[in-house]
Amino acid sequence: MSAPAGIPRPSPARARKRRRMYAVLAGLTMIAIAVALVLTAFEDSIVFFYSPTDVVEKGVAPERRVRIGGLVKENSISKADDGLTTTFIVTDLSNTLRVSYTGILPDMFREGQGVVAEGKLSRSGVFLAAEVLAKHDETYMPREVADALKKSGQWRDPEKGHAK
Repeated sequence: MSAPAGIPRPSPARARKRRRMYAVLAGLTMIAIAVALVLTAFEDSIVFFYSPTDVVEKGVAPERRVRIGGLVKENSISKADDGLTTTFIVTDLSNTLRVSYTGILPDMFREGQGVVAEGKLSRSGVFLAAEVLAKHDETYMPREVADALKKSGQWRDPEKGHAK
């Protein structure tokens, strides 16, 4: 097929350069789309720690795997008859969240102590923990838990025993 009269036909070298440019642009577009998809997929997982107040305010979707943290509320621990299932309440002193865990709890787990639990929020609003982590000494508290307590104005300095 010949070019219409008056319109010059592009040289073969110019046509190859144009095809190469289109191929490079298509490749870059595909890479940009892949990066966008990866970032979108990880967007909610990047901040995977929530306080009970965050769960209430941000409306964490049921069945989504997250971490929650706070203090184990006093007089809230109860064991089921099977001896393995424990329910307790996690609080940031502003809001609370009921947690159910089946398994052996860490030795340092007790009321009034910092705790981080990983699991899913059920449709009934109970957090079903797959893993429970407790503080390991008198001054340790997960940074996220301490930040949440400071944000709510309920922070107590463990070394000084008073609110900051």
